[in-house]
Amino acid sequence: MTNTTWQQGEVIELEISDLSDTGDGVGRFDQRVVFVPDTVVGDRALVQLLYVKPKYAHGKLKELLQRSPQRIRPSCIVADKCGGCEWQHINYDYQLTAKQNQVIQALERIGGFVSPPVDPILGATSPLGYRNKATYPLGVSATGQVQAGYYQKGSHQLINLNQCPVQDTRLNPLLTQVKQDIQKHGWSIYHEQRHQGQLRHLGLRIGRRTGEMLLTLVVKNWNLPGIETQAQEWLQRYPQLVGVSLNLNSDRTNAIFGSQTRCLAGVPYLREQFAGLEFHIGPDTFFQINTETAETLLQVIKSELNLQGHETLVDAYCGIGTLTLPLAKQARQVTGLEVQPAAVEQAIVNAQLNGINNVTFQVGAVEKILPNLGIIPDIVILDPPRKGCEPNVIKSLLDLKPSRIVYVSCKIATLARDLKLLCEAGIYSVTRVQPADFFPQTAHVEAVAFLSSSHLE
Repeated sequence: MTNTTWQQGEVIELEISDLSDTGDGVGRFDQRVVFVPDTVVGDRALVQLLYVKPKYAHGKLKELLQRSPQRIRPSCIVADKCGGCEWQHINYDYQLTAKQNQVIQALERIGGFVSPPVDPILGATSPLGYRNKATYPLGVSATGQVQAGYYQKGSHQLINLNQCPVQDTRLNPLLTQVKQDIQKHGWSIYHEQRHQGQLRHLGLRIGRRTGEMLLTLVVKNWNLPGIETQAQEWLQRYPQLVGVSLNLNSDRTNAIFGSQTRCLAGVPYLREQFAGLEFHIGPDTFFQINTETAETLLQVIKSELNLQGHETLVDAYCGIGTLTLPLAKQARQVTGLEVQPAAVEQAIVNAQLNGINNVTFQVGAVEKILPNLGIIPDIVILDPPRKGCEPNVIKSLLDLKPSRIVYVSCKIATLARDLKLLCEAGIYSVTRVQPADFFPQTAHVEAVAFLSSSHLE
């Protein structure tokens, strides 16, 4: 077959030879790359081409001709439809292999590193039931039933769930019964296209160690008749539920949470034990989804830094102090930088809860605060959002020249890009990269990179 005959809708036979960083299987046909969801390396399949470009195409699995030895039966009955997980059909050991390769390939291809020092990936304690937080879009079925779930892959068609195998199993009863209570009250469900209706999302959160839970409804406006009474009923029904809140999001946006949250019953936070410390976590607070793997990665950071008590640290993108506070126990002075004022308020509370007095927090964008800190830290911790560090953050680090940098990343492509920028000036070199699996059953992978000033080596 030649390139000119390749057409949308055509069915081809394809051998899957790789996995992409978005979770799709990858095969080659007629000198072009074809991306196919729901496949795994070793599959041979009939694939229908949905989207054809000169150098690549996206396809849909039509029929498995030969099953990969890495293919397993998914734990979830809607795994082939729900967009929450990409890899439930892949055995967990191979998921880890694929993520390890993803890190190495990104560092080589994007970062330009030759034989990057990547350690074996840290697997999750459990590949199921690990999520301490779930936020479900709400919808209505054709028969008028309230639904909650995740969108079908590549669409805004809601897949209704009564349980989810990757979330903490203690949250499952709430998912089913809260939908029934919403139905009973007749509260309207938000319609994204029309920007009409009241209830947008159902948020559930649990402290893995304490078992305390939060329930949050994201609403278009505050007017939800009977919600205060219902909130009290929920507290009485679920002994581990400690707080019920409303979050206001009146914008036409894909963002889940708005900036205002009201606690209707109980308290506006749950308590959690993390790294031997107590944390208060709010309904919309950023906290790692996988508590256990986050704690394991923190131990790697502590061990690698081997703090002696005289170091000055800056924790950029510090959030509520998840890394800041455990590291402060071993350092002389720590400064946390965070753009979200509410997160800084929570971080200060968390420091006070644990009697940690050698930490200060500053509110603002890291790219604006870091150049004007007035101190030269020994170590800078970076834990930016998926887009990575702003260019001015990289520039500031190269100006400040801290002895060591620790870069925690949830998107390996931007990690590789930023490491290249930090190392190409000749000031820093990457001494170790430790991948970790925070998100089993998905293609996402976390990693921490350690950099040292070249003159210290």
